[in-house]
Amino acid sequence: MSETRHGHFEAALLDHARAAFPALASPWALFDNAGGSVPLAGVIERVRHYMSAHAVQLGAGYELSVRATSEVAAGHRAAELLLGAEPGEVALGSSTTINLKTLARALRPLFGPGDEVIITDLDHESNIGPWRELAADGVRVLEWGYSAATGALDASDLDALLSSRTRLVCFTHCSNVVGSIHDTAAIIRRVHEAGALACVDGVAVAPHRLVDVKALDADFYAVSLYKVYGPHLGMLYGRRDCLLRAKSQNHFFFGEDELPCKLEPGGPAHELAASLPAIPEYLLGLESRLPGGGNGTDRERLARAFGAIAAHEEALAAPLLEWLGSRAGVRVIGEPGADRAGRVPTIAFTVDGRDSAAIPAALDSGKVAIRFGHFYARRAIERMGLLERNGIVRVSMAHYNTPAEVDRLIAALDLALGR
Repeated sequence: MSETRHGHFEAALLDHARAAFPALASPWALFDNAGGSVPLAGVIERVRHYMSAHAVQLGAGYELSVRATSEVAAGHRAAELLLGAEPGEVALGSSTTINLKTLARALRPLFGPGDEVIITDLDHESNIGPWRELAADGVRVLEWGYSAATGALDASDLDALLSSRTRLVCFTHCSNVVGSIHDTAAIIRRVHEAGALACVDGVAVAPHRLVDVKALDADFYAVSLYKVYGPHLGMLYGRRDCLLRAKSQNHFFFGEDELPCKLEPGGPAHELAASLPAIPEYLLGLESRLPGGGNGTDRERLARAFGAIAAHEEALAAPLLEWLGSRAGVRVIGEPGADRAGRVPTIAFTVDGRDSAAIPAALDSGKVAIRFGHFYARRAIERMGLLERNGIVRVSMAHYNTPAEVDRLIAALDLALGR
């Protein structure tokens, strides 16, 4: 089994991938993956096993508790592997929204009147709202606006906002509505040169690229695992020295050096944490079926797996973007091409004279699932002037989608929009 050069997975590899996701047995062609991927069979089985075999409290000396503690700890190690983090640097919580609210509370005591925090108008609200609340403490909150021409952040616009008073810059690695990938490492370098910290929302990029928080030099980095084939759980990376400075949000008897539990109030859902090793196991299994697979460190192998995923997804997105680009009255927001260097296969568009809500509904009878709305990036959609038209239409692909499903999607859109 091998990967088609510069394109789609070969049929055997795609069949292998799809077989790992029970929900794909549905007759629906699922193109709402940016809202949440379907879960792996291994994730489902590990949740079932944990709750069937030893759904008990952690940290006791009896055998069931020892096993349960070990399985939850293995979940933390899997999360660290997925991000390239060191032990103790990844906190697990119920969602990215909750994790970033927790982080904002943990950092709040470190900021004071006259300090400045920079947020964007492009991010998901989870990486905007908690930081705006710092204004109540006299922190000045500045907004880094996205470029109307590209629908993406322009790093040169950040320079005018950075100053000696900047303490934190919060931005998205990849917009969940536009799909454009930002040069996050370069942005973080700018932030660090100004003496500030960077908090990155990586939710929209993590299903499509291997995240390397150390190579990015991120201070904080957030990912939603239920969009990376896992359970409804979020993971938040924090560089060790940053986590030690942050104030504990757990019970008073947890020490400030107890990582990562100081940022896991109440602890993560045990059965969900215990399911996380299934994610890298699946990706490593995928890599083992590529030419030359099975060699190198786990991180090297994960990088090869995601390289193949990116190539396949680019090949999936290309015909849709080409079709949308050929249609009069259709506006693709963001990168018009499928080049994996610039975007993920999350594609936003509008149609002149059409309410965005009407288009996904027209595809339901053909069992093709897409979506409309602001997708919690309400500020971005409002600035685009699209709220009154129910926002954008969003098609979001994953590596388990097939060329035949893309053909179904295009045919359904062609019928819905009129020839």
